[in-house]
Amino acid sequence: MRSKLILIAALLMGVATTLLFFNYMKQYKEAPADDTEFVNVVAVKQDVRENTKLSSGMLEIIQVPMSGAHAHALTSPTEADGKVTASNLVAGEVLLANHLKDQKEEAQFVSKKVRSGYRAVSIGVNIVQSVSNLIEPGDYVDVVFTKKEKITEQVVSTELLKNVHVLAIGRRMVEAEADTPYEEYAQVTLELQPADGVKIINADEDGDGMISLMLNSRIVQEDKVKAAQ
Repeated sequence: MRSKLILIAALLMGVATTLLFFNYMKQYKEAPADDTEFVNVVAVKQDVRENTKLSSGMLEIIQVPMSGAHAHALTSPTEADGKVTASNLVAGEVLLANHLKDQKEEAQFVSKKVRSGYRAVSIGVNIVQSVSNLIEPGDYVDVVFTKKEKITEQVVSTELLKNVHVLAIGRRMVEAEADTPYEEYAQVTLELQPADGVKIINADEDGDGMISLMLNSRIVQEDKVKAAQ
């Protein structure tokens, strides 16, 4: 009699366990699928300091849940390419509109365009020395010093510096656009290391000589930047 009761209890427990298992599996199958929607946003690949000009190589597209996406998050790298950061950013941080400022706004402060370890130095130029006033901020130039020897009266030109970054022409610190009115300028501001700055100032102050600028190809310069990225 005792063994029959044990057998019946075991059968009942087995049935109960089976029912519980099938009930659990039914609830699992009926659970709604994860239908979270994702959106593309722009983030920085690396730590970026304030006042850094962004390039496409510093940016990436990541996906975040639509419900958690910031309303001001950028969705295309072209929205940030060439813009200047308004604050420090950490790698992986999503770019917001308020993280950036236009290069025109940044142009009010030439000191923010000078790289660490460099100096801004202005030299006087005329229409010929400045390649017919065709040099623009962001261009790269070679600096040539021309002087007539007092004894031989031979004119000698010496290349003082190569591939120097132009910060400003006159008081304009951004590249001209189609609707920018033409204005002749008589000064060019260069970004130089301190020792080179002294060299250029001495040459500029030499009353017997003259500084001229040779404009480099911007296409070659952009290729160098892409290769470095």
